[in-house]
Amino acid sequence: MNNIITKSYLKIFFFSTCLLSIIQSYSLSAQSTKIYLWNEGTVPMAQGNAEEDKPSITAYFPSKESATGAAVLICPGGGYVTLALDHEGDSVAKYFNRLGIAAFVLRYRVGTWDHKKYQHPVPMLDASRAMRYIRSKSKEWNLNSEKIGVMGFSAGGHLASTIGTMFDAGNPKAKDVIEKYSSRPSFMVLVYPVISMTTKYTFRFGRGVLLGDNASQQLLDSLSTELQVTSNTPPTFMMHSNDDGVQPENSILFYMALREQKVPAELHIYERGGHGYGLGDPKKDPIISTWPLRLTDWLKNQGLLK
Repeated sequence: MNNIITKSYLKIFFFSTCLLSIIQSYSLSAQSTKIYLWNEGTVPMAQGNAEEDKPSITAYFPSKESATGAAVLICPGGGYVTLALDHEGDSVAKYFNRLGIAAFVLRYRVGTWDHKKYQHPVPMLDASRAMRYIRSKSKEWNLNSEKIGVMGFSAGGHLASTIGTMFDAGNPKAKDVIEKYSSRPSFMVLVYPVISMTTKYTFRFGRGVLLGDNASQQLLDSLSTELQVTSNTPPTFMMHSNDDGVQPENSILFYMALREQKVPAELHIYERGGHGYGLGDPKKDPIISTWPLRLTDWLKNQGLLK
């Protein structure tokens, strides 16, 4: 009798566990949607047809009740050789959703340690395309096309700053409808970003992956985004740590360039924190993990929150 009860209990437990797993999987998939930026066979400068050769965005939408109409494209870091998609991507998207902001995590194409795969301008092509794509869907997704920004961490911060300083208004004659839209972000959030390619503060590993070992001075200057700031560069929030291996002078140089052009900007530099902490973990560092509160205040000041 006990064996029968035990077997019945195990069957019920197994069925319940499977059902819960299905429900959780469905809930997770309902929270995010993966979208490829180009149709099959049309990806520019593709070096294959594997998943890493197909740039995409993963969309996260807030509830209809909390939605502000604002959106942000998130560029995870990873030294241009990998992507920190969790703590600098998906987790960040969920943070924005809690604020009522739609978020799109960019899977851009990256290079390799031996500098043999994707280099400039490929990551910039992917990020620009993502910005155009989101803007082209603004009506369908109930977004305000004038409130679509970009955020980047580390090398992703460099990528975000490239489309924030080297955007274009779109090509009105393009056959591809998406290419008709502007790639200019409405605002920027740069978190411990790589910026300079020409100074002693340059993150040399990332520069080598992105530009190779024999880049011309002209190319180095063009990808030093502090040199590309204009009065049309969007308002920018920046944060860094004093003990970061990607030296905080990167953010300082960019901030100074923004000030010179009278672009609204805010910069926070924490004494300690290191690098690569994403939103921060209160259990590991209760100080650095407060930086998203500074960002939330800035977003309010920019009129991006309810």
